[in-house]
Amino acid sequence: MQKITTFLTYVDQADAATKLYTSLFKDSAILNTTYYAEGAHLPVGSVMTVEFELAGQRYVAMNGGPHFTFTDGISLAVSCNSQAEIDELWNKLTANGGQPGQCGWLKDPFGVSWQITPANLGQLLRSDDPARAKSKIAALMKMRKIEISALEQA
Repeated sequence: MQKITTFLTYVDQADAATKLYTSLFKDSAILNTTYYAEGAHLPVGSVMTVEFELAGQRYVAMNGGPHFTFTDGISLAVSCNSQAEIDELWNKLTANGGQPGQCGWLKDPFGVSWQITPANLGQLLRSDDPARAKSKIAALMKMRKIEISALEQA
C-alpha cells in the first residue's frame, strides 16, 4: 500500500474531475466512492469522496464545499514521452474552462494546476554553449504548451 496519498478537495466536482482524470492515463481507475449522509454539510446522497488511481498512483478527491479552493502552489506534474502525449493532455485538461499557463503549466476546469512537460525537459534545455542554453530558456519562457521541436531548434 502507498504510504502517502495526495488528497484533493473540490467544492462539488470531485466526481466529474476523477472521471476526466482517469480517462486520460493508462492504469487508472475509480476505486471507491462514498456519499454524504444526513447531518453532513452537503446534501444527502451527494458524493463525499472518490478514491482513484492515475497511472498506478493513488489519490482521494473530496467534495468539501465552497470554502475549499486550489492554488498554484501545488500541481500535478506529468512527464510525457512525446509531443503527441503533451498535445493530448494539454488539449483535454484545458478544454471546457481549463486555463493555459506558462512553461507547460495549466489549470484544469476544476482549478487544479498541472505541469505537462517532456520527460527529457532537462536534456532539451542543456547546452555546452551558454548562448544556446540562454536561447533555449528564452524559448521556453515564451511557451504556454511546451513544443519539443521549438526547444530542439532554439
